[in-house]
Amino acid sequence: MDRRGRVGPWPGGAPPVECRAARTRCPPVRATAPAGRTTQSPAPGRRCRARPDMSTHDDLKFLALLVHRGHLDRKQAEPLLPALKGGAELDRLLVDLVGWTAKKVGMLRRTRAGEEPAIRGFDFLGRLGVGGTADVFRVRDKATGRTIALKILNPRCTRDPVQLKGFVTEARLLEQLEHAGLVAGYGVAKAGETYFAKMELIEGKTLLELMDEGHVFEEQVSLRILLEVAGVLTYLDTQNLVHRDVKPGNIMLSGGGDVKLIDLGFCAMKDARNLADSAVGTVQYLSPEQAAGGASADLRSDIYSLGVTLFHLVVGRLPFEGSDDREVLYKQVMESLSSPELKSRGLSPHVHYFIEKMMAKDADVRYQSWDELIQDIEEQLEGRESLDFTRDARTRAARRRGFGRRR
Repeated sequence: MDRRGRVGPWPGGAPPVECRAARTRCPPVRATAPAGRTTQSPAPGRRCRARPDMSTHDDLKFLALLVHRGHLDRKQAEPLLPALKGGAELDRLLVDLVGWTAKKVGMLRRTRAGEEPAIRGFDFLGRLGVGGTADVFRVRDKATGRTIALKILNPRCTRDPVQLKGFVTEARLLEQLEHAGLVAGYGVAKAGETYFAKMELIEGKTLLELMDEGHVFEEQVSLRILLEVAGVLTYLDTQNLVHRDVKPGNIMLSGGGDVKLIDLGFCAMKDARNLADSAVGTVQYLSPEQAAGGASADLRSDIYSLGVTLFHLVVGRLPFEGSDDREVLYKQVMESLSSPELKSRGLSPHVHYFIEKMMAKDADVRYQSWDELIQDIEEQLEGRESLDFTRDARTRAARRRGFGRRR
């Protein structure tokens, strides 16, 4: 890690950005109308001719894609099935029965139900990730000539007020906040029925992706990463914000070794009423007070989640697992860490101490401030002769580079 807080160069160059969110995809469908067909609706009252089975099959797949992408719900789609199987054209049914315009149907055909965006002002250079609520694309902004990331909200999420608000709030936060450890935001906008956010393009992978690929994080490197993330969370604290979803999947290492905290979708003001919402966050990293409900999250909740992240990095698995979310939540509240198991893993005493203190069930026993945690990590790292650290007043980042090795 150098003076700028970079963990180290990426072997073989920068890897592509990817998203670990759900990758369920519908089978590919034809983007244009097959020969002999048109996306224009027939004249009112005109009967549809029966068509070859292949055309019906294509329409059924396209209807499934429309549902999967959120353009239709199941209640709207199910009444269309008998007519489709009888040979009716899907395009006409969407116009006559659903109430869409022929222009909208044609647009959805051309873009494969929005899988291939049609937003003016951008050259689409490729898909970076497919998520549960949004897809991310590499684009060139024609207005600035800059290559950026474009995050596009899935159509079904635009009808969910909570998800839509979260998407817009995160985009505006990224635009307002300024920190090297956060992804820069360039604004949020709407094109037709499509919401999208412009963001800084980061070439890298998340810690979770790296672990899934077989990377092992040494203790020293894990603490360096924690130090950088704690610095970002310190900044959020000065802005009166709690992240509420700290986890390896939301911590990215760029190809140049920079540590980035991503996804502010659950971020909230400290005095916000929804801080007591126990459903917010990822259950495997949720603090006991949030899991139990009725207690507001504060910086100590983020410290707990960062402690779970440290455990996951150095042990290679989660501290509390279960058959479902309810079982995991129960363990977060009721079960203690197994000290003998931690010792059997060969962890050093100071890493063992960090995990125990950061993951204390009682929030009052944990670190009470980010400065306190950062000071302890810095002192521990600087006390190791094998590390060469700079006393940079802003980051105290390590000069030594490298982030992990493969199993």
